[in-house]
Amino acid sequence: MSMQSPVAQPARLSALDRGLPLWIGLAMVAGLVLGRFVPALSDLLVRLEIGGISLPIALGLLVMMYPVLAKVRYDKVSAVAGDRKLLLASLALNWLLGPLLMFALAWIFLADLPEYRTGLIIVGLARCIAMVVIWNDLACGDREAAAVLVALNSVFQVLAFSLLGYFYLAVLPDWLGLEGAALDVSMGKIAINVLVFLGIPLLAGFGSRLIGERARGRDWYEERFVPRIGPWALYGLLFTIAGLFALQGEAVTSNPWDVVRIALPLLVYFALMWGLGIVTGKALGLGYERSATLAFTAAGNNFELAIAVAIGTFGATSGQALAGVVGPLIEVPVLVGLVYVSLWVGRRWWGHDPRSSRSSQGDTAVTAETPTSHEEIRS
Repeated sequence: MSMQSPVAQPARLSALDRGLPLWIGLAMVAGLVLGRFVPALSDLLVRLEIGGISLPIALGLLVMMYPVLAKVRYDKVSAVAGDRKLLLASLALNWLLGPLLMFALAWIFLADLPEYRTGLIIVGLARCIAMVVIWNDLACGDREAAAVLVALNSVFQVLAFSLLGYFYLAVLPDWLGLEGAALDVSMGKIAINVLVFLGIPLLAGFGSRLIGERARGRDWYEERFVPRIGPWALYGLLFTIAGLFALQGEAVTSNPWDVVRIALPLLVYFALMWGLGIVTGKALGLGYERSATLAFTAAGNNFELAIAVAIGTFGATSGQALAGVVGPLIEVPVLVGLVYVSLWVGRRWWGHDPRSSRSSQGDTAVTAETPTSHEEIRS
């Protein structure tokens, strides 16, 4: 297929695509309003929980992740798994630098607020295995690389979360003469979280491609099936955001100054981790697509796990739980903004428009298109 002009692409974007930041903003506001003024909704979301996971929010996440993971070309995953530079860089950013940076920022910004500080450290330990696939797709990152990296993070999350929690909340503060805390969370609880938020949509996505391609062929799968399921990623994202904000709307609106205090280190964290990821990818010669994937997997966090651990350990009304809730409130708008920055960096540092490159391969990002259209989301 011949390369299409990147100049022509924006004119074909749908109104829904162009308004993505607006829809996300409206979902956030709607969730906050509902949570603040319809407390029965928040109570319902709390009651519909199993093991600290709100079932409606879990459903939204599964709907959000399935279309993106169904687009992954799993026959290319082995090539990504052989990219040692990418894998080692991801492990270093996610499991060495990320938790250490959040620990430092929590103590710098929240030294006088131990509950919020502990909550932020827990957020830093929970590496992203869910919503990152959306940000990566919007930024036209490498889908196959994202699938491999979130799978890698899930394994390390099960094995290392409790150990790192003990180190950063008890051992390291003691070494530095600082106030410590305790964290009691089982590997089983973490494994359930990973199974729900990664295992189910990953199996569904892989199964869809395997069955679809065998039954109807790759052309039908890519050109007919994928465009039909594509919009559901956006619908799931908006539903999840609204649900999260509704769940904690009253707590957030009742403690605006506390939210600001928690938000400041999170803003610094997301920006620094994304920046370090994109610069590392560029320095290693990974190309734009894998550099963007490295950056977003480093910057994102598994807020579902962080909130569940904070609530299970310290209680639903604790400061640690509030800090966990503020995580996605800040992460969502910041990483949406970084999607735009990523596309700009792709044009400036790599010399091409990432959207036109994906379009030229007959591929699309998360879209609101019909089976006969190929409009990318404007990111």
